[in-house]
This record gives sequence, C-alpha cells and structure tokens, in this order.
Amino acid sequence: MANKQSVIVSAIGVIPNRSHSSRSVFDNYKNQLEVVYSYLSEHIATATMISIATGIPQKNICRYKRKLEKAGLVYQAELGICEVTGYSAWYLCAISNHED
Repeated sequence: MANKQSVIVSAIGVIPNRSHSSRSVFDNYKNQLEVVYSYLSEHIATATMISIATGIPQKNICRYKRKLEKAGLVYQAELGICEVTGYSAWYLCAISNHED
C-alpha cells in the first residue's frame, strides 16, 4: 500500500493554492483527516466513538468519512447499535482491516 501521506492526499484531492493565513486551517483539516484514517486503520467504530476517542467533532468526522469512502479507503462495515449512544449506527472500517 502507498505511504500514509499519499493515501491522505488521494482522499483530499489536489491541494489548492492558499494564502499563508488559510494554510493553517488546511493543515488542521489534513491532520484531522489523517487522525480519522489512522484510527479506522486500527479500530472499527461509529462516528460518535471516533469523535470521543480523537476529540474531533462528529460533524467533521462525517465529512472526512465521505471523502475517505470516495477515495476507496473506508467502508461501512456493519449496521449495529452504537456502544456510546445506544442508537442504530454504521460501524466504519479502513479497507486494510478487511484484508485477510
């Protein structure tokens, strides 16, 4: 598999030319995306569980989940009851966790 940096760049697409002041916002976005992907490489979890474990807001995780799905790096493993909320939710998994 490609290195971690190229995996994340493939998920977020081409990096736009941004001013210095907005660069830190983009870097934070990229770092959060890396954290979500890294967490899912080691765990199978719902968005709420990822949010609690990483400190990243759940709304951000939903956005990153979709980008990672489109890049073919993450999938919805199973529909189940979230261990945190007690409601029905999709458990997410990085593709590497699915390989036998």
